[in-house]
Amino acid sequence: MTQIASTFPDSQAVTAAYRNLNLVGGKRVPVSTGLDVLNPATGAVLGQAAASGAEETGAAVAAAKEAFPAWGATPARERGKAVAAAGRALLENFELVAQVLARETGKAIRTECRGEVKTAADILEFYGGLGSELKGETIPFSPNMLTMTTREPLGVVGAIVPWNVPLVLMMLKIAPALVAGNTVVVKASEEAPFATYLAAEIVMEFLPAGVLNVINGNGPDCGAALTAHPDVAKITFTGSEAVGETVYKAAAERIVPVSLELGGKSPMIVCDDANLDKAVAGAISGMRFTRQGQSCTASSRIYVHESLYEPFLKALTDALNALKIGDPLDEETDIGTIINAKQAAVVDDYVAQAEAAKGATVIRCGQMPEGTTLSLDLFALPTLLLDLPEDHPCVQNEIFGPVAVVQKWSDYEDVIAKANDSRYGLAATVWTETLSTALDATSRLNAGYVQVNQNLTIQPNVSYGGFGRSGLGKEASLEAMLAHFTRSKTIVIAMD
Repeated sequence: MTQIASTFPDSQAVTAAYRNLNLVGGKRVPVSTGLDVLNPATGAVLGQAAASGAEETGAAVAAAKEAFPAWGATPARERGKAVAAAGRALLENFELVAQVLARETGKAIRTECRGEVKTAADILEFYGGLGSELKGETIPFSPNMLTMTTREPLGVVGAIVPWNVPLVLMMLKIAPALVAGNTVVVKASEEAPFATYLAAEIVMEFLPAGVLNVINGNGPDCGAALTAHPDVAKITFTGSEAVGETVYKAAAERIVPVSLELGGKSPMIVCDDANLDKAVAGAISGMRFTRQGQSCTASSRIYVHESLYEPFLKALTDALNALKIGDPLDEETDIGTIINAKQAAVVDDYVAQAEAAKGATVIRCGQMPEGTTLSLDLFALPTLLLDLPEDHPCVQNEIFGPVAVVQKWSDYEDVIAKANDSRYGLAATVWTETLSTALDATSRLNAGYVQVNQNLTIQPNVSYGGFGRSGLGKEASLEAMLAHFTRSKTIVIAMD
């Protein structure tokens, strides 16, 4: 167990320890004001996190800037070894981190939180092994010239993470940035900051002071200050489409590189020869029902061939009815809560719109939890929407809740067109036993991450990112580290 984790007897001690502070320059720095963080399952105040503004953000950037020259000059393999060691340390402490994550996000610890911590640790170890890949090339330009390229770090990276999968998405940003030689300022999500702080402080034990810093605050005060800071050389953001636009504009004003992972409305096409059992299981995992549908890759548009439609719908409904909704810390719970009242209201509004649509059917699955310690306001039933027109808001917009649209199809060309009829292009899946159909569909679907007969989440070493309004750039791969966290320099040396 690392020194940091060994100081905490339980998850409640973690939230108390990180009350109103930032992690800057290797130290816990108090902040005068704070923001309440609620436990979504109970409605109680879990703790208070720092409400950072421009001054606190500037201090974090200054610490990262000061640490950059020495860290950037550290041999890349040594940087990688430190990051990989941090991944192993995080894995050793996964239960404590998972407990904190479950309490602040409302996600079930068994089905979601433990797996997230393990994946976050895996990402650190994966990138830790890529230090040797930070290399350029020689160019045969002229016999009397040595012409080559090198890879250099950018400087201070500003990384903004969301609340739905904060640890995985933080590691997808900081691990490649650190191995590439950059220093980082992470803006935690004000909805769920404490697991981010704990995981980051575990990582910081293996890094020089100032190489990794974490601040917390709301978007207008803290996030905007980070994206606008003149010493931030790169911005990487995961979050909503609307906020992504704001981040993109801020980066454009300073002409700095930006990577964006935004929304999605991912199609799932079930063909007439699909394995029914696998497709139903894929719909449950792909819709991220155990994460309350709070995922940008959620397969929220499910197109089922008419020959399988009825058995598919029955099997899916039965499977969803069998999932237990309840206390996120209960080992029997499959599904926890929506993150907050604002998002719950958004989900309710979309379902109400579907109920008001002529000819549409709304199927609610599962049962609400029982228990005097729980607040039922943010628990939501898995919901299926049937027979909606393709231009309906529930079909076109990202709901970010446990709500999936299920549509019947008969014509292959038509279903491909419908799947591509979206401003998003993040992910898609195809379910078929025919290789030619799989190859044709994957080549024609307008999405950056397409799978056949499976619906996996982000995997280290598999390039991930979307098209269109789903964002810019890739994550989770060597390609991502080189493209987004280094710059290429061309060097030409006269030899005579």
